[in-house]
Amino acid sequence: MKIQGRMFVWLSVFVLAMAIVYGVWSKEAAGTTALFMAFGLCIMIGFYLGFTASRVDAGAQDNKEADVADEAGEVGFFSPHSWQPLALGIGGALAFLGVAVGWWLLYFSAPIIMIGLFGWVFEYYRGENRTQ
Repeated sequence: MKIQGRMFVWLSVFVLAMAIVYGVWSKEAAGTTALFMAFGLCIMIGFYLGFTASRVDAGAQDNKEADVADEAGEVGFFSPHSWQPLALGIGGALAFLGVAVGWWLLYFSAPIIMIGLFGWVFEYYRGENRTQ
């Protein structure tokens, strides 16, 4: 992950330079602010990836002599299926629709969001996925 961290740090340097150039030439506040915020996001991701890479074993992507097959094997644990993101998506869509249509719609979206959130957090404590 060291290479990804370096890529984001260099990307943040580029975005910072472009934000400064754009701000000086255009004198437009919205685009300049967006570019400075993109710089902040890039530097945060780069710092996180670099910080994490120093605490985990070196991966095959960090070795210049590595082959594709060197990264073969178990990557991690991924849920086989889950209905909870659908509930969260519907609840979130209703919540944002409530901002546009009327705040009363939040009374219907909040329980859907809570059901989806609690279901997602506790989905491996009961049901068919309890033993995973």
